[in-house]
Amino acid sequence: MRTQDTGGMRRFERKQNIFRNKDALGESYQPEQIEERDEEIEEYMDALQPVVDGWEPNNIFLYGNTGVGKTAVTDFILDRLQEDVAEYEDVDLSVISLNCKTLNSSYQVAVELVNKLRPPGGEISSTGYPQQTVFNKLYRELEDIGGTVLVVLDEVDSIGERDALLYELPRARANGNLESTRIGVIGISNDFKFRDRLDPRVQDTLCERELQFPPYDAPELENILQSRADIAVAEDAIEEGVLNLCAALAARDSGSARQALDLLRMAGELAENRDEEMIKHDHVEVARSKLEQERVEEGMRELTTHGRLVLLAVISKAAKAETPCRTRDLYEEYIALCDSAGTDSLAQRSVHNHLSDLRMLGILAAYENRSGSRGNYYSYELDVPFTSAIEAMSDVLRLDDEIQTIREIASMNSVE
Repeated sequence: MRTQDTGGMRRFERKQNIFRNKDALGESYQPEQIEERDEEIEEYMDALQPVVDGWEPNNIFLYGNTGVGKTAVTDFILDRLQEDVAEYEDVDLSVISLNCKTLNSSYQVAVELVNKLRPPGGEISSTGYPQQTVFNKLYRELEDIGGTVLVVLDEVDSIGERDALLYELPRARANGNLESTRIGVIGISNDFKFRDRLDPRVQDTLCERELQFPPYDAPELENILQSRADIAVAEDAIEEGVLNLCAALAARDSGSARQALDLLRMAGELAENRDEEMIKHDHVEVARSKLEQERVEEGMRELTTHGRLVLLAVISKAAKAETPCRTRDLYEEYIALCDSAGTDSLAQRSVHNHLSDLRMLGILAAYENRSGSRGNYYSYELDVPFTSAIEAMSDVLRLDDEIQTIREIASMNSVE
């Protein structure tokens, strides 16, 4: 039964003037072909060739920024691999994929893998076992599968330096923990420095074959956008130059296909909500501002109070047109903000760690300065628009007077 309108509230109505399959712009969409990654696909296939030949698989490590195709290419190639090896009776391939984003230790990863392999109701607790006991349970599950098993660990850098599983799993067969099962590990990381932080013995095995995915350039991003827009957007619903603009903005910022696709999707939603018939340049500009704000807010949700105060110190320096800025200068600003907030300050080393976290989140940019005999040091500045950063900060920190002062200083220095 149709409910009555109340208070003049509008009804939900289907809108299809802009999109015909918006899902094609979403993160979960798997295209039939991967654009602009032919070279990486060839290298990847070469690394996986031992699986088809019936030999023990290579361990493969992929790295590159967020949104450059690592996971999409992995899904695409492993689907193709499973189809192709089905033709060979002597190859029995299983693929186990796990995103490690919410896991921060080898123990937690091992528990999740065991529970993925066990039937419903047979899961083990996430606490209470010695680490080696969990590893042994994992080996038994893998041995029961048999054949060749590829374990894909996406965002593997979340495990941090507690990398016992990354040491043991690739060596499981050599160490006698597996007999009939051949295992290969595929690690995927957004952190270029993660490999360098691993135990050298882990590097030797996990990084047996390395594939780097560079950022996309603007023409590559435009080709990717065109292929998706052909599926996602209605005919004649994109103003000329819009795809070029989305590609250029994403290439200049991160080289991320995800960012370019998000820009087009949000621009289309803005046009649709305004009952317009076409995605135009001004929709893209508004979408860029909204996405940048969301990016800062999302990153800030992962920050502690001190992480936010460190970011506010950078924002304050930016308002004064004093960035890029060295850690020691930012530290003085941070201490002043801690005093205003009535919070005890952290040591400078801890502030340096927070700056590194903000860099990893894409909120800050860092530049290495080589100063000869005095050693190297980093300078930091915002990697998002000042306005987006200060607006997001206003929502999470109760330092209204300080933030208003920063706004006024920024206005005097024409900082936007």
